[in-house]
Formats: sequence, structure tokens, C-alpha cells
Amino acid sequence: MAFVTRFAPSPTGPLHLGHACSAILAHDMARAAGGAFLLRMEDTDLERCKPEYEAGILDDLGWLGLSWEGLFHQSPKIADYNARLEPLAARGLLYPCSCTRSDIRAALSAPQEGVAFNIYPGTCRHRPIESRLPGDALRLNLAAALRALQEDDLSFTETGPAHAGRHSVAAEEAMARIGDVVLSRKGEDIVAYFLASAFDDADQGISHVIRGEDLFDFTAIQVILQRLFGLPTPIYHHHRLIRDDQGKRLAKRDDARALSKYRAEGATPADIRRMVGL
Repeated sequence: MAFVTRFAPSPTGPLHLGHACSAILAHDMARAAGGAFLLRMEDTDLERCKPEYEAGILDDLGWLGLSWEGLFHQSPKIADYNARLEPLAARGLLYPCSCTRSDIRAALSAPQEGVAFNIYPGTCRHRPIESRLPGDALRLNLAAALRALQEDDLSFTETGPAHAGRHSVAAEEAMARIGDVVLSRKGEDIVAYFLASAFDDADQGISHVIRGEDLFDFTAIQVILQRLFGLPTPIYHHHRLIRDDQGKRLAKRDDARALSKYRAEGATPADIRRMVGL
């Protein structure tokens, strides 16, 4: 199997040391395996994604000495992602949801460490798909989806240091920890991080997904979606997180640790590798 991986930042802010760790590790693993390293801009949040952030990301990655075999964007494919949900709707596995706009937008965002899925109480679960209105979201009826997959192998291989081994997605645990997730929102042209990622990993032939261990728990919903759509499941590698002096995971709001700041202060790419333990 050819080794193909990707670095998939959202251009909503500058790259920080945690991003550098993910990008360098994925790049180096691909090169060591004689494989391919792709760059994917996860830019489906049209309000927050900015061209200047993308330009900064490309500049930082080039400065780090990384090269990639392809640059992809998700934003032109939002209509395609939504169209690919139609088979699930036809199988009765989706329902429209008119719950609060802020809750739905939060559910569509990329996950953060320590923030679990918002377990939806099922307020709109009784609604047929035909009742969908402008502004309604589409939710996955997880119980119905798991029943449809009860004969399928819901498992994946993890090679990261904290969770190495073969993992199975248990139905009861998925119901308790994931619930009826939002997959898209009508009228805002936005789709869930984990839905677009599942489609793109398959379309781009990704064999290995390399990312921070804060995303390990979100692998279960991606495996469920992969089975529902008949997509392959990559091998996952969740690496340790880069943290600040208080042990907190770095985020884009941590501009003090932005790569651009270190560059301005005279740091070299080798300095960045040492700082992230690579």
C-alpha cells in the first residue's frame, strides 16, 4: 500500500508550534516511506477563513523546508459534500434540525481538546426529511445508523504512541459519547469537519492520517461515516500535543507561539524542530 498522508489546517489564523509538529511529522513519515505528502485547506467556514491566513500557512510550511505533491481546498466542494448526503437521507438515516443556530455552528466546528460531542437530546428526531426548511441542519440518526451497520466491522488501526493497536467502535459507547451529530447546515453552505474530512481522505487516497492526540476520540464518528458511505478507513497516528508552560494545548489564539513570531526573532527551521521534539 502506498503511503499517502496530508496536513489539513484551517486558514483561520497563523500556524503555531503544534501545527508545525503535525506538519513536520506527517511530511517526514511520508518521505521516509517513499510516499506522498498532500496539503489540504479545510476552509469550509467561509466566515472565518481568510486568504491572508492561507498565504501565511504556505509561507511558513515552505520556510520549514516542507514540500507537498498537491494543494487542495474544501470550499469549492461544499455543494458536492451536501449532495453526497442524499443516499443517507433516502435510507432514513438523517433528519432536519431547527435547534439554535449557535449550537449547530459549534457542532460543525473542528473539535478542540477536552470538548466532547454535544450529545443531542433528540428534539427534532421525529421530523421527516421532507420537512426540512431553510436554515435547518441535517443530523445523523446515530441509533438508526448503527443498526444499519450492525454486521459491519467498525474498527481501525492506530499507530500513535498513546493508543497503538486495533480499536473497535462500540455501539453503546458511540451512543453515549457521540449522539446525533450535525453533518451540514442548509442556507449557510457549511459542513461538518469530520464529514468533509472523511470524503476527502477517500477521494485523495489517504492511507495514513497523522494528527494530534486531541482528535483521537473523534475517529469513531469518521469510521462510522466511512462505513455508511462505503469508504476505506486509513491507518491513524495520533501524536502527542505541544503544550504551553501551564500544560495547556496550543491554539490559534496563542499568537505568542505563532511560527511567524519565532521567525521574526531569528529562529531557524532546525530550532522549530527541536522545540517540538522532532
